[in-house]
Amino acid sequence: MKLRLLATAVTLTTLAATTAACGGGGSGSGSSSDAKTLTYWASNQSPSLAADKTNLAPVLKKFQDQTGIKVNLQVIGWPDLYSKILAATTSGQGPDVLNIGNTWAPSLQATGAFLPFGSSEFNAIGGKDKFVPAALATGGMKGKPPTSVPYLGLVYGLYYNKKMFADAGLQPPKTWEQLTAAAKKLTNPSKGVYGMAMEGGSYTEGVHFAFIFGQQHGADPFDASGKPQFTTPGMVAGVKQYVDLMADGMVNPSSAQYKNGPEAPGDFAKGKAAMLMSQNNADNTLQADGMKTSEYGVVPIPAPQGAKDVASFVAGINLSIFKNTKNKAGALKFVKFMTSKQTQATLDKPFTALPVIKGGTVNFTDNPAEAKAFVSVLHTRAVPLPLVPAEAAYETNVGNAVNALVAQAATGKSVSDADIKAALQEAQDKMASSGS
Repeated sequence: MKLRLLATAVTLTTLAATTAACGGGGSGSGSSSDAKTLTYWASNQSPSLAADKTNLAPVLKKFQDQTGIKVNLQVIGWPDLYSKILAATTSGQGPDVLNIGNTWAPSLQATGAFLPFGSSEFNAIGGKDKFVPAALATGGMKGKPPTSVPYLGLVYGLYYNKKMFADAGLQPPKTWEQLTAAAKKLTNPSKGVYGMAMEGGSYTEGVHFAFIFGQQHGADPFDASGKPQFTTPGMVAGVKQYVDLMADGMVNPSSAQYKNGPEAPGDFAKGKAAMLMSQNNADNTLQADGMKTSEYGVVPIPAPQGAKDVASFVAGINLSIFKNTKNKAGALKFVKFMTSKQTQATLDKPFTALPVIKGGTVNFTDNPAEAKAFVSVLHTRAVPLPLVPAEAAYETNVGNAVNALVAQAATGKSVSDADIKAALQEAQDKMASSGS
């Protein structure tokens, strides 16, 4: 399941000052004062909430058998998760342990409701060094002890249709210039075939690629003090790199309406698009649409020649503990168990995730080359989204700006650098007006 930030995230930084003293881990439907029980909020990772419960049941039973601690599980869908977490930070009715989208970590840390992982907490869960460094870097605000640790790993890769590439005499692209040349060669609108699939209506996809491509051009959305700087030349170039896929005719214009659903992966699986830039959990949709793992390859999303070799941001799910939990020792045991190699190996397959533990085995695919590509991206070519409290508002405002530009390009209207800079300036102004 791709991470979806809610519009309510924009208000988080304004809540931080009032919630810092409230904490979480209260009583009632939240955490338990019984040392033999824990309450756990899990995010929806399977096709249904019921499937998540089925996948987690044997894991939680094993934890209970080993520790004597019973876990009261609640699986929460992505449309409700963020607002439910925010409510818990103000009411004190939070669980002991919960899943968060890792891009939320800095903003949630600003509420003051979550347990920092200092040296003693890291020792209790098996040590800081067991985690893949890139994944661990998503744990919270830069320069402060993290309030979350990695649990499930996701990164972007470039999926390509092996037969379409072979028939056209093409090799998998190693530079952005090769990617666009291949996309143009493989585009044939008269047959309904395009070089690239795109979730053009998804604001999360829009901001993700604005960030990744901006990084390739050496741009950061925030300066060292955490102030937005969305209109730098590198930021503009990054957005243009993404929007030009639509503007130059390499993407079906109708995909400007596609959001975080099965449409874009479906077009790729059905041969309507030769390439797809997606996270590794796209495998579920591709295979559900009848595509075999032998029919597609995966390589890192390439950068323009001479640019910085960034292929993804570090996506995925982290685990946090509410600061006011009545069972801190049990919560730390649970985090240790869920981030152990054995549990990672068990859950990575049904959740189509990459291991966040060093030396972990990739189980979600039977294609060794695909596994190697995604692991390489996570370990060497992925960077965290901005580790600032205003990150959530950044995703919403810049993502919506990119969506509007993609929609403009889909109608055949040109999108200039000046158009992009104006849209990013408007997004930056909204950050200021909301107090972010």
